[in-house]
Amino acid sequence: MTEDKTAIRNAATVIVLRDRDTNPRILMGQRGAKAAFMPNKVVFPGGAVDAGDADIALATPISEFCATRLRQDSAQDLTHSLCVAAIRELWEETGLILGQKNVWSAPPAPDWESFAATGHIPTAQALQFVFRAITPPGRPRRFDARFFLLDADEIATDLDDFSAACEELSHLQWIPLSEVRAFDLPFITEVVLAEIEARVTDRNPPTSVPFFKNNDEASLFMQLHGRAQDR
Repeated sequence: MTEDKTAIRNAATVIVLRDRDTNPRILMGQRGAKAAFMPNKVVFPGGAVDAGDADIALATPISEFCATRLRQDSAQDLTHSLCVAAIRELWEETGLILGQKNVWSAPPAPDWESFAATGHIPTAQALQFVFRAITPPGRPRRFDARFFLLDADEIATDLDDFSAACEELSHLQWIPLSEVRAFDLPFITEVVLAEIEARVTDRNPPTSVPFFKNNDEASLFMQLHGRAQDR
C-alpha cells in the first residue's frame, strides 16, 4: 500500500539554547535543496516519530508538568514516544547526546545502536514542552510537531562536535538569537523564536503552551492548558 504523504505525522523538534545568560545562541542547520519538506530552510533539529520510539526506555521521563500539556488535545498519550523521538532526532541530525552514562539493559534497536555505543541511555527530564503546531493543509508533508526547549548545559557531549551527525542538516551552527532572523527561516520557526526570546532567562517550563491548530476546517491559535484566543 502506498504511503499517504499528506497524512499528518506526529513529530518532535528540539530547540537547544546555549549561553542564555550572556550571549544566547541557538542550534540550527539547513535542510537540503531536494528535501520534500521546507527545502533550503534553516531549521531546528527534529523529525517524525517512529513506531519503534515507544519501545525505547528512558532513564528519566519528562516532568509531569510538561506531560500534562503534551496529553492535552491529543487522541492518545504520546508523551514517551515524542520525548524519545526528540532525543533520537537530536542525535541523528547533530551528533549531540541528551543522556546519562549507563549500559543498555537489552540490545538497542538499529536506530539506537550508535547512540548506545557511546555509553549513554536517553533521558528526557531536561526537555521542556514549549510549542505545538500542525502544518497547514496543502503542503507536501504535514506534521503535528511538538517543540521542546533544551538548555545546552544538559547535553552530555561536546557542544561543538557535530562529527557524528547524519547529512540531513548541513551548516550546523550556534546562531546568536540577535542574528537568527537574517537566515532563511520557515514562518513557524519565526513564531517559535519569538516565544523563546521572551523566556531566554526563564528556566521554568511555560504554564501555557501555544498551539497553532491547522486543520481542514479552521486555523486556530490556542493555548494548551488555557483557552482558545481571539483572532
